[in-house]
Amino acid sequence: MANLLTAKELKEQASLVDLLSRLGYQPVPKRGREKMYISMLRDNDTQPSFSVNDDLGVWFDHGAGKGGNIIDFGLAYWKNLGFNEVVKKIQQVCLLEQVQHRLPRPRKPMKVHHVVERVKPLGVHPAITDYLKSRGVYDVAKFYLSEVYYYIEDDSDVRKHYFAAGWLNENNAWEVRNRYFKGCMGHKGITIIPGHPKKAAVFEGFIDFLSWRFENPDADHSIIVLNTLTLLQQGIVRAKAFSSLDIYFDRDKAGKAASRDFIKALPYATDRSAIYEGFNDYNDKIKAQLKVSEMPQRTQVDFFANVRVPFER
Repeated sequence: MANLLTAKELKEQASLVDLLSRLGYQPVPKRGREKMYISMLRDNDTQPSFSVNDDLGVWFDHGAGKGGNIIDFGLAYWKNLGFNEVVKKIQQVCLLEQVQHRLPRPRKPMKVHHVVERVKPLGVHPAITDYLKSRGVYDVAKFYLSEVYYYIEDDSDVRKHYFAAGWLNENNAWEVRNRYFKGCMGHKGITIIPGHPKKAAVFEGFIDFLSWRFENPDADHSIIVLNTLTLLQQGIVRAKAFSSLDIYFDRDKAGKAASRDFIKALPYATDRSAIYEGFNDYNDKIKAQLKVSEMPQRTQVDFFANVRVPFER
């Protein structure tokens, strides 16, 4: 077998559609660049809700509200494997057919250009506002996010325009997210928000950070947002600068494994995910609270409301 690709090479060269096909999953018939699948990450999916954009190398499970690159998928699919094991597993699966046919079939991805056209303050586009309100973080997001308007152009000069809530990482690239898509316009990177010099709070993604900030408006922690679990090791290196660390990763197997790896590297770090026990992540808790607050209040019954008094005293 050929030498294994690095994680970076895997993300750049491997095809999500090819990987899914080798695992036995085929998209439903659909026109357009995004392919739709019955989610293989959830047992209760009956309608196609798992989308893949192979040009961008990203996926998004609309039912779970999560997505990412091919390695993020591997971590979600093989929940019992660690990061390095997942990288190896994807390599092995994608090489199976090549070994059987004895003829390598390297992926030749279409070159896609991402161009950010405009950046506006949050609150201009109602669809972005509604999306963040549905996550319960709009009021907090106004201080951290922007509206990003961009287009994607392929080798055939076909241009498609999009908009999303945007969050800058340290590579000055926009992590973008809307109701239907999660990705990055440029090079993935961690986001650091300076605060207290000795204590920091660490999150997988910016929606979870905003959820924490909603409940902790006065906290003065420095903030480390990985923006993807594939940057866990980089996050650990950056976190070494702090003597007090609170980590708020998802409570699924990938998040719990990341928490264990983080604490193994920095034993003084504290897993704070019990705050949203019973939920997959911090934002799920906030959304649940939002639904409760929006429920119509049961009004007190006035048994005499319909009694008409025929006279006045």
